[in-house]
Amino acid sequence: MPEQENVIAITSGEPAGVGPDIIARLNPEQFEARLVIIGDRNLIESRATSLGSTLQFKPYQTEQSPPARDQLEILHLPLSKDCEAGKLDSANASYVLNTLERACQGCLGREFDAMVTAPVQKDIINRAGIAFTGHTEYLADLCGVEKPVMLLAADQLRVALVTTHLPLRQVADSINADLIIGTATIIDHDLRQRFGLHRPHIKVCGLNPHAGEGGYLGDEEIEIIEPAIQNLKQNGLNISGPYPADTLFTPRALSDADVVLAMYHDQGLPVLKHAGFHRAINTTLGLPIIRTSVDHGTALDLAGSDEADPGSLYAAIESAIFQSSCKKQNA
Repeated sequence: MPEQENVIAITSGEPAGVGPDIIARLNPEQFEARLVIIGDRNLIESRATSLGSTLQFKPYQTEQSPPARDQLEILHLPLSKDCEAGKLDSANASYVLNTLERACQGCLGREFDAMVTAPVQKDIINRAGIAFTGHTEYLADLCGVEKPVMLLAADQLRVALVTTHLPLRQVADSINADLIIGTATIIDHDLRQRFGLHRPHIKVCGLNPHAGEGGYLGDEEIEIIEPAIQNLKQNGLNISGPYPADTLFTPRALSDADVVLAMYHDQGLPVLKHAGFHRAINTTLGLPIIRTSVDHGTALDLAGSDEADPGSLYAAIESAIFQSSCKKQNA
Protein backbone atom coordinates (compact mmCIF):
# COMPACT_ATOMS: atom_id res chain seq x y z
CA MET A 1 0.00 0.00 0.00
CA PRO A 2 1.58 3.37 -0.99
CA GLU A 3 2.43 5.84 1.78
CA GLN A 4 -0.26 8.49 2.22
CA GLU A 5 0.72 11.96 1.01
CA ASN A 6 1.69 14.45 3.70
CA VAL A 7 -0.84 17.21 4.35
CA ILE A 8 0.78 20.52 5.30
CA ALA A 9 -1.23 23.40 6.79
CA ILE A 10 0.08 26.90 6.01
CA THR A 11 -1.17 29.84 8.08
CA SER A 12 -1.38 33.11 6.19
CA GLY A 13 0.09 35.32 8.94
CA GLU A 14 -0.52 39.05 9.43
CA PRO A 15 -3.04 39.96 6.71
CA ALA A 16 -1.48 43.37 6.07
CA GLY A 17 1.97 41.86 5.63
CA VAL A 18 3.70 39.77 2.99
CA GLY A 19 2.25 36.43 4.14
CA PRO A 20 -0.56 36.44 1.53
CA ASP A 21 1.95 37.62 -1.11
CA ILE A 22 4.44 34.80 -0.65
CA ILE A 23 1.60 32.28 -0.49
CA ALA A 24 0.31 33.64 -3.81
CA ARG A 25 3.74 32.94 -5.32
CA LEU A 26 3.73 29.26 -4.37
CA ASN A 27 3.90 26.62 -7.07
CA PRO A 28 2.20 23.56 -5.54
CA GLU A 29 3.57 21.37 -8.33
CA GLN A 30 7.03 21.69 -6.74
CA PHE A 31 6.00 19.92 -3.52
CA GLU A 32 5.35 16.25 -2.87
CA ALA A 33 2.57 17.07 -0.43
CA ARG A 34 -0.96 18.39 -0.20
CA LEU A 35 -0.88 22.08 0.81
CA VAL A 36 -3.78 23.64 2.75
CA ILE A 37 -3.79 27.42 3.27
CA ILE A 38 -5.54 28.59 6.45
CA GLY A 39 -6.84 32.13 6.13
CA ASP A 40 -9.38 34.41 4.54
CA ARG A 41 -10.08 33.20 1.02
CA ASN A 42 -11.05 36.63 -0.33
CA LEU A 43 -7.86 38.18 1.04
CA ILE A 44 -5.58 35.56 -0.48
CA GLU A 45 -7.35 35.43 -3.83
CA SER A 46 -7.46 39.23 -4.16
CA ARG A 47 -3.79 39.55 -3.26
CA ALA A 48 -2.95 36.84 -5.81
CA THR A 49 -4.96 38.66 -8.48
CA SER A 50 -3.31 42.03 -7.74
CA LEU A 51 0.12 40.41 -8.04
CA GLY A 52 -0.73 38.78 -11.36
CA SER A 53 -0.60 35.24 -9.96
CA THR A 54 -2.28 32.49 -11.98
CA LEU A 55 -2.49 30.20 -8.95
CA GLN A 56 -5.74 28.24 -8.73
CA PHE A 57 -7.58 27.82 -5.40
CA LYS A 58 -10.29 25.46 -4.21
CA PRO A 59 -12.15 25.20 -0.90
CA TYR A 60 -10.70 22.75 1.62
CA GLN A 61 -12.89 19.83 2.66
CA THR A 62 -11.55 17.18 5.02
CA GLU A 63 -12.85 14.20 3.10
CA GLN A 64 -12.29 15.44 -0.44
CA SER A 65 -9.84 13.88 -2.83
CA PRO A 66 -6.48 15.62 -3.23
CA PRO A 67 -6.62 18.66 -5.51
CA ALA A 68 -5.00 18.92 -8.91
CA ARG A 69 -1.28 19.61 -8.71
CA ASP A 70 -1.73 23.21 -9.87
CA GLN A 71 -4.26 24.03 -7.12
CA LEU A 72 -4.00 25.18 -3.52
CA GLU A 73 -6.72 24.39 -1.02
CA ILE A 74 -7.97 27.16 1.28
CA LEU A 75 -9.51 26.47 4.67
CA HIS A 76 -11.47 29.70 4.94
CA LEU A 77 -11.37 31.65 8.18
CA PRO A 78 -12.82 35.16 7.75
CA LEU A 79 -10.97 38.35 8.59
CA SER A 80 -12.38 40.29 11.52
CA LYS A 81 -12.11 43.43 9.38
CA ASP A 82 -11.18 44.10 5.77
CA CYS A 83 -7.54 45.06 5.50
CA GLU A 84 -5.24 46.90 3.13
CA ALA A 85 -1.72 45.73 2.31
CA GLY A 86 0.81 47.52 4.50
CA LYS A 87 -1.73 48.93 6.98
CA LEU A 88 -1.97 47.19 10.35
CA ASP A 89 -5.25 46.94 12.23
CA SER A 90 -5.50 45.47 15.73
CA ALA A 91 -9.04 44.33 14.91
CA ASN A 92 -7.49 41.41 12.99
CA ALA A 93 -5.35 40.16 15.89
CA SER A 94 -7.97 37.55 16.78
CA TYR A 95 -8.08 36.40 13.14
CA VAL A 96 -4.32 35.79 13.15
CA LEU A 97 -4.54 33.73 16.35
CA ASN A 98 -7.55 31.82 15.04
CA THR A 99 -5.51 30.63 12.04
CA LEU A 100 -2.73 29.40 14.35
CA GLU A 101 -5.17 27.62 16.65
CA ARG A 102 -6.96 25.92 13.74
CA ALA A 103 -3.68 24.68 12.25
CA CYS A 104 -2.39 23.50 15.62
CA GLN A 105 -5.58 21.64 16.49
CA GLY A 106 -5.54 20.06 13.04
CA CYS A 107 -2.01 18.79 13.65
CA LEU A 108 -2.85 17.51 17.14
CA GLY A 109 -5.84 15.67 15.67
CA ARG A 110 -3.73 14.25 12.80
CA GLU A 111 -5.78 16.05 10.19
CA PHE A 112 -2.51 17.70 9.14
CA ASP A 113 0.99 16.26 9.31
CA ALA A 114 2.68 19.62 9.96
CA MET A 115 2.05 23.34 10.02
CA VAL A 116 4.03 26.15 8.38
CA THR A 117 3.54 29.71 9.59
CA ALA A 118 3.81 32.95 7.67
CA PRO A 119 5.03 35.94 9.72
CA VAL A 120 2.90 37.74 12.31
CA GLN A 121 3.21 41.21 13.84
CA LYS A 122 3.67 40.76 17.60
CA ASP A 123 3.11 44.38 18.58
CA ILE A 124 -0.29 44.66 16.88
CA ILE A 125 -1.53 41.55 18.69
CA ASN A 126 -0.39 43.01 22.01
CA ARG A 127 -1.99 46.33 21.07
CA ALA A 128 -5.28 44.45 20.79
CA GLY A 129 -4.94 43.55 24.47
CA ILE A 130 -3.76 39.97 23.87
CA ALA A 131 -0.49 38.96 25.56
CA PHE A 132 1.62 37.45 22.79
CA THR A 133 5.36 36.81 22.88
CA GLY A 134 5.64 34.87 19.63
CA HIS A 135 4.65 31.78 17.67
CA THR A 136 6.95 29.54 19.70
CA GLU A 137 5.42 30.33 23.07
CA TYR A 138 1.85 30.54 21.78
CA LEU A 139 1.95 27.12 20.13
CA ALA A 140 3.63 25.59 23.18
CA ASP A 141 0.73 26.85 25.30
CA LEU A 142 -1.83 25.40 22.85
CA CYS A 143 -0.01 22.05 22.99
CA GLY A 144 0.37 22.10 26.78
CA VAL A 145 4.17 22.10 26.54
CA GLU A 146 6.20 23.92 29.18
CA LYS A 147 9.51 24.08 27.32
CA PRO A 148 9.59 24.60 23.55
CA VAL A 149 12.93 25.01 21.77
CA MET A 150 13.55 27.42 18.90
CA LEU A 151 15.76 25.95 16.17
CA LEU A 152 16.74 27.93 13.08
CA ALA A 153 18.45 26.38 10.10
CA ALA A 154 20.06 27.67 6.93
CA ASP A 155 21.61 25.11 4.61
CA GLN A 156 23.83 22.96 6.90
CA LEU A 157 23.94 25.41 9.83
CA ARG A 158 21.50 24.84 12.69
CA VAL A 159 21.24 27.08 15.75
CA ALA A 160 19.04 26.37 18.78
CA LEU A 161 18.38 28.72 21.69
CA VAL A 162 18.38 28.23 25.45
CA THR A 163 16.38 31.45 25.93
CA THR A 164 14.21 33.03 23.25
CA HIS A 165 12.30 36.31 23.42
CA LEU A 166 13.74 37.88 26.56
CA PRO A 167 15.17 41.34 27.18
CA LEU A 168 18.95 41.05 27.34
CA ARG A 169 19.00 42.18 30.98
CA GLN A 170 17.02 39.06 31.94
CA VAL A 171 19.08 36.48 30.06
CA ALA A 172 21.83 35.76 32.61
CA ASP A 173 19.35 35.43 35.48
CA SER A 174 17.19 33.06 33.42
CA ILE A 175 19.91 30.55 32.55
CA ASN A 176 20.37 27.58 34.86
CA ALA A 177 21.61 24.00 34.56
CA ASP A 178 18.12 22.48 34.43
CA LEU A 179 17.16 24.77 31.54
CA ILE A 180 20.27 23.83 29.55
CA ILE A 181 19.80 20.12 30.27
CA GLY A 182 16.15 20.21 29.26
CA THR A 183 16.83 22.18 26.09
CA ALA A 184 19.69 19.93 24.94
CA THR A 185 17.68 16.78 25.67
CA ILE A 186 14.82 18.02 23.47
CA ILE A 187 17.26 18.93 20.69
CA ASP A 188 18.91 15.51 20.79
CA HIS A 189 15.55 13.69 20.70
CA ASP A 190 14.00 15.74 17.90
CA LEU A 191 17.09 15.77 15.68
CA ARG A 192 17.01 11.98 15.84
CA GLN A 193 13.25 11.61 15.28
CA ARG A 194 12.58 14.42 12.80
CA PHE A 195 15.88 14.92 11.01
CA GLY A 196 17.21 11.35 10.89
CA LEU A 197 20.47 12.15 12.71
CA HIS A 198 21.77 9.08 14.55
CA ARG A 199 23.88 10.81 17.23
CA PRO A 200 23.77 14.57 16.72
CA HIS A 201 26.73 16.59 17.98
CA ILE A 202 25.60 19.62 19.98
CA LYS A 203 28.18 22.39 20.40
CA VAL A 204 27.36 24.80 23.21
CA CYS A 205 28.18 28.52 23.32
CA GLY A 206 29.32 30.19 26.49
CA LEU A 207 27.30 33.10 27.80
CA ASN A 208 30.11 35.59 28.27
CA PRO A 209 32.83 36.91 25.93
CA HIS A 210 35.57 34.29 25.47
CA ALA A 211 33.30 31.83 27.34
CA GLY A 212 34.08 33.67 30.57
CA GLU A 213 37.88 33.67 30.20
CA GLY A 214 38.30 31.20 33.07
CA GLY A 215 36.03 33.24 35.33
CA TYR A 216 37.56 36.64 34.69
CA LEU A 217 34.69 37.70 32.43
CA GLY A 218 31.88 35.94 34.27
CA ASP A 219 31.41 32.68 36.13
CA GLU A 220 28.25 31.29 34.48
CA GLU A 221 30.35 28.94 32.35
CA ILE A 222 32.09 27.43 35.41
CA GLU A 223 29.09 27.32 37.74
CA ILE A 224 26.21 26.54 35.34
CA ILE A 225 27.08 25.63 31.76
CA GLU A 226 30.01 23.22 32.27
CA PRO A 227 28.21 21.14 34.97
CA ALA A 228 25.14 20.92 32.72
CA ILE A 229 27.27 19.66 29.81
CA GLN A 230 28.94 17.04 32.04
CA ASN A 231 25.52 15.84 33.19
CA LEU A 232 24.35 15.50 29.60
CA LYS A 233 27.50 13.62 28.59
CA GLN A 234 26.93 11.17 31.44
CA ASN A 235 23.43 10.59 30.03
CA GLY A 236 24.79 9.70 26.60
CA LEU A 237 24.46 12.92 24.65
CA ASN A 238 27.11 13.87 22.12
CA ILE A 239 27.67 17.39 23.43
CA SER A 240 30.67 19.64 23.94
CA GLY A 241 31.61 23.16 25.09
CA PRO A 242 31.21 25.79 26.24
CA TYR A 243 32.92 27.57 23.36
CA PRO A 244 33.40 31.30 22.77
CA ALA A 245 30.63 32.31 20.38
CA ASP A 246 32.91 34.55 18.33
CA THR A 247 35.07 31.60 17.24
CA LEU A 248 32.48 28.82 17.29
CA PHE A 249 30.72 30.31 14.25
CA THR A 250 33.65 29.68 11.92
CA PRO A 251 33.78 26.99 9.22
CA ARG A 252 36.42 24.88 10.95
CA ALA A 253 34.65 24.93 14.33
CA LEU A 254 31.29 24.14 12.71
CA SER A 255 32.62 21.29 10.57
CA ASP A 256 31.76 18.59 13.15
CA ALA A 257 28.66 20.27 14.62
CA ASP A 258 25.10 19.18 13.87
CA VAL A 259 23.70 22.08 15.87
CA VAL A 260 24.98 25.03 17.87
CA LEU A 261 23.22 25.74 21.17
CA ALA A 262 23.30 29.49 21.80
CA MET A 263 22.42 31.03 25.15
CA TYR A 264 20.23 33.81 23.80
CA HIS A 265 18.47 35.09 20.69
CA ASP A 266 20.97 37.60 19.34
CA GLN A 267 24.00 35.45 20.12
CA GLY A 268 23.17 32.88 17.46
CA LEU A 269 20.56 34.18 15.06
CA PRO A 270 22.38 37.13 13.45
CA VAL A 271 25.09 34.72 12.28
CA LEU A 272 22.56 32.28 10.89
CA LYS A 273 20.51 34.92 9.11
CA HIS A 274 23.62 36.46 7.61
CA ALA A 275 24.58 33.03 6.31
CA GLY A 276 21.23 32.20 4.75
CA PHE A 277 18.56 34.90 4.83
CA HIS A 278 15.58 33.98 2.60
CA ARG A 279 16.72 30.34 2.82
CA ALA A 280 16.62 30.04 6.60
CA ILE A 281 13.70 28.55 8.49
CA ASN A 282 12.49 28.33 12.06
CA THR A 283 11.42 25.02 13.59
CA THR A 284 9.85 24.63 17.02
CA LEU A 285 11.21 21.56 18.79
CA GLY A 286 9.70 19.94 21.85
CA LEU A 287 6.11 20.04 20.57
CA PRO A 288 3.95 16.98 19.81
CA ILE A 289 3.45 18.52 16.35
CA ILE A 290 5.76 19.70 13.57
CA ARG A 291 5.89 23.44 13.03
CA THR A 292 8.20 25.35 10.71
CA SER A 293 8.23 29.01 9.76
CA VAL A 294 9.82 31.62 7.55
CA ASP A 295 12.88 33.45 8.90
CA HIS A 296 11.60 36.98 8.22
CA GLY A 297 9.00 39.41 9.47
CA THR A 298 5.87 40.88 7.96
CA ALA A 299 7.75 43.39 5.74
CA LEU A 300 4.84 45.81 5.63
CA ASP A 301 6.70 48.07 3.20
CA LEU A 302 6.79 45.24 0.64
CA ALA A 303 3.22 43.97 1.09
CA GLY A 304 1.26 44.05 -2.15
CA SER A 305 4.30 45.00 -4.22
CA ASP A 306 5.36 41.58 -5.56
CA GLU A 307 8.87 42.22 -4.17
CA ALA A 308 8.72 39.80 -1.24
CA ASP A 309 11.02 36.80 -1.64
CA PRO A 310 9.15 33.48 -1.09
CA GLY A 311 12.38 31.46 -0.73
CA SER A 312 12.09 31.01 3.02
CA LEU A 313 8.48 29.83 2.69
CA TYR A 314 9.55 27.24 0.13
CA ALA A 315 12.32 26.06 2.47
CA ALA A 316 9.94 25.90 5.43
CA ILE A 317 7.46 23.77 3.47
CA GLU A 318 10.19 21.42 2.26
CA SER A 319 11.47 21.02 5.82
CA ALA A 320 7.95 20.33 7.13
CA ILE A 321 7.52 17.61 4.51
CA PHE A 322 10.94 16.10 5.32
CA GLN A 323 10.31 16.12 9.06
CA SER A 324 6.85 14.59 8.60
CA SER A 325 8.32 11.73 6.58
CA CYS A 326 11.11 11.13 9.13
CA LYS A 327 8.60 11.14 11.98
CA LYS A 328 6.42 8.57 10.23
CA GLN A 329 9.42 6.33 9.59
CA ASN A 330 10.42 6.49 13.26
CA ALA A 331 6.89 5.95 14.59
